[in-house]
Amino acid sequence: MKIKNICCIGAGYVGGPTMAVIAHKCPDIKVTIVDLNAQRIADWNDENTENLPVYEPGLDKIVLSARGRNLFFSTDVEKAIDEAEMIFISVNTPTKTYGLGKGMAADLKYIELCARQIAAVSKNNKIVVEKSTLPVRTAEAIKNILDNTGNGVEFQILSNPEFLAEGTAIDDLLNPDRVLIGGGTDTKGQEAIEALVEVYANWIPKERILTTNVWSSELSKLTANAFLAQRVSSINAMSELCEKTGADVSEVARAIGMDSRIGSKFLKASVGFGGSCFQKDILNLVYIAKSYGLNEVADYWEQVIIMNDHQKRRFAANIIKTLYNTVSGKKIAFLGWAFKKDTNDTRESAAIYVADDLLFEQANIAVYDPKVEEHTIFRDLDYLATRKPEENKEGVTVFEDPYEACRDAHAIAILTEWDEFKQYDWDRIYHNMKKPAFVFDGRNVLDVEEMRSKGFVFSSIGK
Repeated sequence: MKIKNICCIGAGYVGGPTMAVIAHKCPDIKVTIVDLNAQRIADWNDENTENLPVYEPGLDKIVLSARGRNLFFSTDVEKAIDEAEMIFISVNTPTKTYGLGKGMAADLKYIELCARQIAAVSKNNKIVVEKSTLPVRTAEAIKNILDNTGNGVEFQILSNPEFLAEGTAIDDLLNPDRVLIGGGTDTKGQEAIEALVEVYANWIPKERILTTNVWSSELSKLTANAFLAQRVSSINAMSELCEKTGADVSEVARAIGMDSRIGSKFLKASVGFGGSCFQKDILNLVYIAKSYGLNEVADYWEQVIIMNDHQKRRFAANIIKTLYNTVSGKKIAFLGWAFKKDTNDTRESAAIYVADDLLFEQANIAVYDPKVEEHTIFRDLDYLATRKPEENKEGVTVFEDPYEACRDAHAIAILTEWDEFKQYDWDRIYHNMKKPAFVFDGRNVLDVEEMRSKGFVFSSIGK
C-alpha cells in the first residue's frame, strides 16, 4: 500500500515538526495537520514564520518549503480524517492529576477522544499511528475503541515513537539515529508497518528503520527516556558531592565521559532536567512497574525523579542561603525560562520550580527569555496553584531586555543555557547590579574565573 494522504491530529512540538519534515521530503504525499486550537493553526499558517507556535532552529525553512504545496494546517479535523489513509495521533498525554494513578499514570483522555472521532468519521480502512508517548499496551485500548465504535472499518494500529530532542528536532528528523515502528505480527499488521517504512525510506536508509511488535516499540520509548534522565540525575547527585569535597563536576564528567562504555552525552551537571518527556515517562514507568507488583523496579526509577526535584530545590535554597538567608523584597533576575536552549517549550522547566520557591520567600523575580512569551510564564506559575494568579503577577515581572531585567538585581540565576548569554556585556551588568553582585549559574554556561575577575560573587553547580 502506497500512502498518498496523511493526517496528523495535534499541531504541537511533535506533530508540527515531524509532519513538516515528512511533507518536505515526500512531495507526493499530502500532509494535513489538524488541531482544535484555532489560534495555533492560524499561527502555523502565518506568513511571518517568526510567529510559528513552535520554535526550532531550521523549522521555518522546512515549513516554507512545503506549506501550500503538500503541507496544510487546518481546524477541520473530520475532513482530514476522512481523506487520510494514515492518521498520526500526536496529542498531549500528561500525567494524571486525579483518580487512580494520580501523579504517575498517563492521562489518556485525549487519546481516547481521538480514537472515538476517528472511528465515527472513517468510512474506509485506515492505518492509525501512535506518535504521542504512551504507556505500554495503549495500542490495544485504541484498537478496542476503533473496532467496537466504528462503521465496520478495518484499522491497523502502529507505534512510531519520536526520539526528538527539542532544540535539535529538525536535525533529529532529517538524520535520525533510528526510526522505530511497531505493529501487528499478522500479515495485515506487517503490511501496515511496510507502508510507514516506505514513507520514511524517502530519506532515511532502511537499515536505520527498526521494526518490532507494537508492545516493544511502546516500551522502548519509555526506556530510552528513563535511561537518559537517569544519567542527568546521576551526574547531579555527584555535583552535590563535588561541592562538598572541592572536586569540579565538569572535570569528573569529562573523565568518566571518555570511557567508551559510558560516553559523554547527558553528563553536563545542571539544575535539573525538564521538558514534556523525562519526568512523565519515568512516572509512567514507575506506575506500570507498581501495577505488576515490581516495587523494587518502581523504587529504583522513582529515585531519578526524587534526585531531580532535590536538585531544583537545592539550587533555590543555595540562592537564599547565599543572600544572607533572606530574599524578601530582593530582585532576583532569571535569565532563561525555557527548559533548554533553542526551544520555547517550558513544560517542567526547572525555572518554574526555582521561581516558586523564591516567591514563597517573597522575592521579586525579573524574567528574561529570548523565545518564551509573558503569558506562558504566568501560565506555568498559575498551573502550580501554590499562589493566586494575582500574587504571581505581583511577584514576577517579565522583560524584553536582559539588561533591564538585571538592573538593580541582587542576584542573577541562569536557568536556560541560551548561547546569547555568553555574549552579554557582563561589565555593564555588574555596574548596574546591587553589590555584592551574585550570579548563580544553574546550567554551567559561563566561565567561573572570568566572572569572578569581573567582580561577581559567582556560584556554579558542582564547583
